[in-house]
Amino acid sequence: MSGLRLMAVHAHPDDESSKGAATTARYAAAGHRVMVVTLTGGERGDILNPAMDRPDVHGRIAEVRREEMARAAEILGVEHRWLGYIDSGLPTGDPLPPLPDDCFAMVPLEESTEALVRVVREFRPHVMTTYDENGGYPHPDHIRCHEVSVAAFEAAGDYRRYPDAGEAWTVSKLYYNHGFLRERMQLLQDEFARNGQVGPFAKWLEHWNPDRDEFAARVTSRIECADYFGQRDDALRAHATQIDPNGAFFTAPIEWQQRLWPTEEFELARSRVPVTLPETDLFTGIEDNG
Repeated sequence: MSGLRLMAVHAHPDDESSKGAATTARYAAAGHRVMVVTLTGGERGDILNPAMDRPDVHGRIAEVRREEMARAAEILGVEHRWLGYIDSGLPTGDPLPPLPDDCFAMVPLEESTEALVRVVREFRPHVMTTYDENGGYPHPDHIRCHEVSVAAFEAAGDYRRYPDAGEAWTVSKLYYNHGFLRERMQLLQDEFARNGQVGPFAKWLEHWNPDRDEFAARVTSRIECADYFGQRDDALRAHATQIDPNGAFFTAPIEWQQRLWPTEEFELARSRVPVTLPETDLFTGIEDNG
């Protein structure tokens, strides 16, 4: 059993299974300790699976999503911690309506940062992963997840910050997830065409400049994890209220994905240890020193 520890910070239950999930499963299987921290309960998320759009589910959505998260964590082989904040929801309209007063995005940054610092100092991760400054996509909870994660990364090792949140612990590296890459989507779309099928990604691709894949330009680290794509998909299906098992995510056979794109991608955003880029291991440069 290695002493190395990885913490993946996510906004909602199901994010941990759609962003970097095969990577966390790989490291857990290798004997590293891996913890997923979910900042909100996903209470205001939509029910996206028609089979789960039932009155008995609507009446206990918070509880259902906790049950789903527990199953997903078990499938991935990771530890899990709730930070306990309330989902902000995804506002729509022009102009956008105000966010609910009780939601995560409205909590003062110092308060939510201290809560995450407490977990960081307890778990003592060597590496943290989270979202970039755009949240991966501009959901208010994803953007706040970025802000809180970066603030906690910076503060956890400073004994003067949040002195009541445990003994200081310095995290060595911070990464952003970058799973939404045009090249990967195009490769899969082309594979459907070669097999005489219509791929599910045409609408996405037609609105995306093929000469400018801004996310791909930020990738520094590619983690081989094809053997864990099955666990990733099973974990995602465990979030049955949010994932339609007949949806586009599951259309491309795993065998195609493993052959065409066997990695998950990250951006090294902060490092306190010497690095050489590109990387193939999130723990590169970190000594196993407890």
